[in-house]
Amino acid sequence: MLLLLAVPLATIFAFSFWTQDFLNIDHTFTLKNYQEAFSDPIYRAIMLRSVTIAGAVTVVTVVLAFPIAYFVSFHVRPERKAFWVFLITIPFWTSYLLRAFLWKVILGFNGVLNSGLLWLGLIDEPLTFILYNSNAVVITLAHAFAPFTILPIYVALEKIDRSLLEASQDLGEGTVRTFFRVTLPLAMPGVIAATLIVFIPTIGDYVTPRLVGGPDGLMIANMIQTQFLKLNNAPMGAALSVLAMTAVTLISLVFLFANRRFLK
Repeated sequence: MLLLLAVPLATIFAFSFWTQDFLNIDHTFTLKNYQEAFSDPIYRAIMLRSVTIAGAVTVVTVVLAFPIAYFVSFHVRPERKAFWVFLITIPFWTSYLLRAFLWKVILGFNGVLNSGLLWLGLIDEPLTFILYNSNAVVITLAHAFAPFTILPIYVALEKIDRSLLEASQDLGEGTVRTFFRVTLPLAMPGVIAATLIVFIPTIGDYVTPRLVGGPDGLMIANMIQTQFLKLNNAPMGAALSVLAMTAVTLISLVFLFANRRFLK
């Protein structure tokens, strides 16, 4: 833990207070990098975009994953549940990079989606808002992280005592009210866990924005890579990394406190 986590993080944190002139590192303590990160509108916009895209991906995956997890938990026979879980994990068989490339093919100007819509006569010209922007990043990341969302929600639903649902209906509650007053609150720890599992890695994702995001879909990880490898400004890249980790930590703490409320 010290070698692989604490030491690299401490190094990044120390770099963020230094400056660099091409190959020379000035170890003089300074807050210049943080001042520039907060004052430069480009950095603020990219950070806000990263949080927004990560939030959108989280919402989309959770909203779409919950019905799937609910169906498998409540409407699939016990002897078939393992097979359904197996089907959910099939995307893990394919490389993450390959899946991102496939979405690039699907969403492209002459891709599968546009070609199919043109053939059906639903559009007159190819759609241009589905690739090389934040929409493409959200779609691709939502697909990539869907299994990470379905499984924790499914586990939470499986732990629900079915007698509680029967008791709710015996007391006069309908199916819908039982879901919102019993099932959903008991499943919230799984929902919050799925939210954290998706939100934390997506806000720092680098590959997907680079492949399908275009100029309007780049995120903070892409800017950090630019600072380190292209602009040769490791201290600025380190400062952006620290700010990104701080934002993720603060948002994650909100969800963790919410999780504690549901566990009481």
